[in-house]
Amino acid sequence: MFEQTFKNIDDVLWKEAGCTTELDYTEQTSWLLFLKYLDDLEQERALEAELVGKPYEFIIDEAHRWSAWAAPKKADGSMERDRAMVGDDLIDYVNRKLFPYLQGFKQRATSPDTIKYKIGEIFSEIKNRFQSGYSLRDALEYIDELRFRSQQEKHELSHLYEAKIKNMGNAGRNGGEYYTPRPLIRAMIQVVKPKIGDRIYDGACGSAGFLCESYDYLRRGDLTTKQLEQLQTSTFTGKEKKSLAYVIAIMNMILHGIDAPNIIHTNTLTENLSDIEDKNRFDVILANPPFGGKERKEVQQNFPIKTGETAFLFLQHFIKILKRGGRAAVVIKNTFLSNSDNASKALRQELLSSCNLHTILDCPSGTFIGAGVKTVVLFFEKRNPTQKIWYYQLDPGRNMGKTNSLNDEDLREFVELQSKFAETEKSWLVDIADIDRESFDLSVKNPNKAEEAPLREPQEILDAIASLDAESAEILEAIAGML
Repeated sequence: MFEQTFKNIDDVLWKEAGCTTELDYTEQTSWLLFLKYLDDLEQERALEAELVGKPYEFIIDEAHRWSAWAAPKKADGSMERDRAMVGDDLIDYVNRKLFPYLQGFKQRATSPDTIKYKIGEIFSEIKNRFQSGYSLRDALEYIDELRFRSQQEKHELSHLYEAKIKNMGNAGRNGGEYYTPRPLIRAMIQVVKPKIGDRIYDGACGSAGFLCESYDYLRRGDLTTKQLEQLQTSTFTGKEKKSLAYVIAIMNMILHGIDAPNIIHTNTLTENLSDIEDKNRFDVILANPPFGGKERKEVQQNFPIKTGETAFLFLQHFIKILKRGGRAAVVIKNTFLSNSDNASKALRQELLSSCNLHTILDCPSGTFIGAGVKTVVLFFEKRNPTQKIWYYQLDPGRNMGKTNSLNDEDLREFVELQSKFAETEKSWLVDIADIDRESFDLSVKNPNKAEEAPLREPQEILDAIASLDAESAEILEAIAGML
């Protein structure tokens, strides 16, 4: 229903001089979508209040509402062109009046977990990249065609928005850090099995893919009003350092059905581990922390195991903030399993002693488009120390890439076998007693894989080619004799 509208918006952005990458496209679409969503939400709440005879206090002042500047309408619902700003007037209004007004909500909000505060933070972190008021006017009119009233409309919009995030990830540069393949996320969720009442956390949430997919997983079936309220208000928490990812995460969760997402704009690693109390802990952690980054010395001081590697600091954070009895699934680069530096060895020892690392999923090259590193997924529980580790070597049987990405069918066998810790040609169990107690090396070494056929001698290969050529010549000769 809305697919063509999204294509039209992309066409407008492609022609706009201020927008040059998929990251820009997603950023600009996000703030426009957010304001349209907010207007629809306010109109709906005002109508509900009117029906029960109660007043409704609008969040946005009348002069700055969508219906006043973006899409002024006549009584018959058609666009009132005389009142619709365009050209330099529109750009001037957005840059000099609208954005400063919206940014001011951060100071005016009573608390950081209110929608008013999030409005202020979103518009403090992004900028309007439209340079042409005519392009912006076209984009506004396309955005105005979208509706957020029904769950079906939100569902379709969420799929289209996810496609934009995926394109942004595929675009290269640093776009990949915002996108974890959704089939991998869904498989991780199926193994961890979150349930209603769990508090679910991602401390490096990016575009909030793990939280959105968890919401979809928990939303299945008939839920009570109380359970639906739990999902809306007290189930999901995300933290994100980067401004664009923060904005995208909020918009992504809104489109999936969470009206006021609990996404916190912060650098998670600046939190001191010793300050984490039991009330701050979570039942489920699902995350793909950034790897390859380097953290400053003052950030490293917050952790007992000092290392500059961002992903290793995040892993310490996740172990600490996971509740006793909680479950976690964390993506990390595969070198973590075998690095010989002291920090890596100490971290592996800590993970094995404080948690039950029950499963390691070995992902093939190309799982993360543009990342250039191999990854594994660590599945662990904050219970007893590790006794056995079940490994699974994912092999889709093809080279992975932009046009040949991971799909749900690729991971179906993994999810089925994992529930039984079954041993096959692709999966095996390792007893913790067999792990070297000095290096704590957890490398993926498949003992069940059939040995590859030995390489043939060059002369043997040449003889085989000659034999095949001779056979081909005979067949062609026979065919010629039949004609």
